[in-house]
Amino acid sequence: MNAETLITHLIERKETVATAESLTAGLVCARLTEIPGSSAVVRGGLIVYATDLKATLAGVDEDLLAAHGAVHPEVAAQLATGARERCGATWGLGLTGVAGPAGQDGVAPGTVHVGLAGPDVLTVRTLDLSGDRASVRDGAVRGAFALLGEHLA
Repeated sequence: MNAETLITHLIERKETVATAESLTAGLVCARLTEIPGSSAVVRGGLIVYATDLKATLAGVDEDLLAAHGAVHPEVAAQLATGARERCGATWGLGLTGVAGPAGQDGVAPGTVHVGLAGPDVLTVRTLDLSGDRASVRDGAVRGAFALLGEHLA
């Protein structure tokens, strides 16, 4: 689902969205806010590129980060929950992954975890993306839009 359709659905449903983004560093929020009328439904976003900010800004459990690193499905789930709670949104999206070119903490480039937190929903989708950094980050945005769109349609 594209950004314009997501914004339309959110407006129709009178729901809001917020993000906590690591590898995308604000791209999800930026693409959503390119759409006219998005200010009615986009609450904001947290850019948590540094691992410690995942804990301090988004509320990710420090023990989880210490045990598994920043690129883990449960981190994405907690990022999504943190975005939703801290920004007061209906939906929270959390993204963490490795854009490359090198791996991180034993995780291969192109591995992306997208979390979605919402009314009676907490889910994570793992993506295995290929290409350069820009391609992986773009694929992560598309993956986040697809996941949210499935729950709005």
